[in-house]
Amino acid sequence: MRLPMRAFAVAVLVSVLSSMSLAFTFDKDVPADIQTQMIADLNFISSLQGNGASKLHSYIYGQVNGGAYKNFFETRVMAIGMSDCGSKFAVACVSMFQPTKMWLTQNFIKFSHPQVARMMVVYHEARHTEVKNGNWSHAQCPKPFLGADGQDMKSIWTGAKLEAQPACDITPLGSYGSSTIMLKNIQAFCANCTDKVKMDAGIYADDQFKRIIDEQARQQMKDDIFHAVEFFRH
Repeated sequence: MRLPMRAFAVAVLVSVLSSMSLAFTFDKDVPADIQTQMIADLNFISSLQGNGASKLHSYIYGQVNGGAYKNFFETRVMAIGMSDCGSKFAVACVSMFQPTKMWLTQNFIKFSHPQVARMMVVYHEARHTEVKNGNWSHAQCPKPFLGADGQDMKSIWTGAKLEAQPACDITPLGSYGSSTIMLKNIQAFCANCTDKVKMDAGIYADDQFKRIIDEQARQQMKDDIFHAVEFFRH
């Protein structure tokens, strides 16, 4: 008998869960296909092998290595649920009142983005769980907030305008900075990634870098990895 798509997703999820031990739990309201997708995405990140790492990446994550990424996530996120995160533009969030739980919104589900981009969101939120670092709260984006082309800066995920929103960083160590550094290092140093994965990592990292609004922080990140990637390209 052919299973309906939703039933098939549930069956796949049960199969996946039975074959692995998760360090975190999903709430029942997280759709089965999203649970399956996230597990597959985390398994993908856990499988990466690298041949180097920048200094900032080494400080935050360690080497470009699946085991390091797995440890980073599993020591921070204990549960995943669904929420609107208090904003129609939010993609995911972490609450300071329950910092080890990540909340996904419908925007995470309904917009289609590459696998490495989905992991950018997940690792961004994992950084927010760090209570000892004040949960790495964001800075308010400028108003107006314009790109080099003079156009309004918008979310690469939802297309929402970012001006005057708490959606920027002033440090390379925050959630936008750390996820950018992760993706840039994957672009530069991943030894078993396809060209498509490296390309996607570079595209989304370059976009997130625009949210770093402090010039000293931007220069630190350029010196750390952006110049290195440009060198590797040539």
